[in-house]
Amino acid sequence: MAQQDTDQQHAGVLPVDDEGFVIDTGETEEREAAWRERGTSRPITVVGNPVLHKECKDVTDFGDELQQLVADMFASQRTAEGVGLAANQIGVDLKVFVYDCGDDEGVRHVGVVCNPKLVDLPAERRRLDDSNEGCLSVPTAYAPLARPDYAEVTGQDEKGNPIRVRGTGYFARCLQHETDHLYGYLYIDRLSKRERKDALRQMAENEPRYPVVAND
Repeated sequence: MAQQDTDQQHAGVLPVDDEGFVIDTGETEEREAAWRERGTSRPITVVGNPVLHKECKDVTDFGDELQQLVADMFASQRTAEGVGLAANQIGVDLKVFVYDCGDDEGVRHVGVVCNPKLVDLPAERRRLDDSNEGCLSVPTAYAPLARPDYAEVTGQDEKGNPIRVRGTGYFARCLQHETDHLYGYLYIDRLSKRERKDALRQMAENEPRYPVVAND
């Protein structure tokens, strides 16, 4: 009975703040665990797999199959020790990502976004941060990549309700990175040819610490 109550409480819509953005910082441990414990961890697809290099299909069915996918994504994210995971990173051609990510103030954010779109911000709000970036689909490789240190994403939650998510610092990078995935872009696609080559060299020289899908 208690477990059922937890599932019902955490499978719905997140509350929103006065500006209409989701409050994804409450009960993060409980919400992440409720998803993850219902899921099965899947291996991660890596650069070169066709599903990573094309735009994914829109989510149109918000039924049980999607709920199980989201649970599997949270389980897979935890296994790989990631902070965000897009559906195509476990081989599923759908526009959905999950996140469990801290911001630069150390605040933890947990949530689900379907059919995400990055909001185009005015120039005065685009302060670039050139911190290192990595990706579960390019295991063991890191490279500096300039991205805005603030991001807003619109989309739908796991039940199909419209949502707005915003983040700063590291969490802003996560929102941009995961949205990119669902439109067929890896972070290394935004690097120079030399930097991309170096990232792929790092990947080739090291072993991933989590299960991956080998490319043919």
